[in-house]
Amino acid sequence: MPMINLNNQGLFYEDSGGDKPAVLMMHGFLFDQSMFDPQVKALDSKYRCIRFDARGFGQTKWDGNPFTLYDTAADALALLDYLGIQKAAVLGMSQGGYAALRFALKYPERVSALVFISTYNGADTEDVKEIYRAMRETWRIRGPEVLLDTFLNLFIGADAELRSVWRAKWALRTAHEIFHTMNNLINRDEIPDDQLAHIRMPAMVIHGEDDQGIPLALGEAFFHSLPNHIKMVRVPGAAHGVNLTHPEQVNLPLLEFLDQYVAEAPDPNHKKQRRY
Repeated sequence: MPMINLNNQGLFYEDSGGDKPAVLMMHGFLFDQSMFDPQVKALDSKYRCIRFDARGFGQTKWDGNPFTLYDTAADALALLDYLGIQKAAVLGMSQGGYAALRFALKYPERVSALVFISTYNGADTEDVKEIYRAMRETWRIRGPEVLLDTFLNLFIGADAELRSVWRAKWALRTAHEIFHTMNNLINRDEIPDDQLAHIRMPAMVIHGEDDQGIPLALGEAFFHSLPNHIKMVRVPGAAHGVNLTHPEQVNLPLLEFLDQYVAEAPDPNHKKQRRY
């Protein structure tokens, strides 16, 4: 199980290896890099899949200090540098999408294409921030158990096997971890359209039609704000964790997109025919 010290963090990562086009994957809040197991299984014969546990989650040995999404992007850059990868398609789910967006803005020369799953470019409203703060306090005072069903319903839905797996993982998260990882979301900045205009690489958006965490309408608006938006995939019946619960509906269009825009290493500023 690879672990490397980068940016003073013990970063846990997985690398499928090989001399293939690289795909960097960044996971969502509460999840860890294993949430992309279905995507790696579908992609690794053609693509080098790199993923890591963000600070405060999974097996990464985080230093315990406050951090931002820009720190997550910097961790991703350091990992690519360590692995000797000059350019990658960057895929981010929810919180990972927030980080992927900031990665693309900060390090555009390192990005061949972008895939955003269950995410958008906005900041949370004050009402949503208050909900996060209340959940953070509940986790501290009463422990995770009283909140796990809420998160499982929101992220996973009814799948009993997935609920069991992630319930066990989430129950291990400490109040200190939840405090800082939620602050990472609460304190994030909005990326307005004038900044999105600088993102010229091909971009794909995947969103569950029943996502209550980040409603589909926000994902659609984000898609149309991206200058080189290529394809919007709407998955019927899917909640927030669409890549886990509906892998076939995600993997097929994902592979088609990567084959068209990454495998052939096209000019990232070149626009092909869009499909909506």
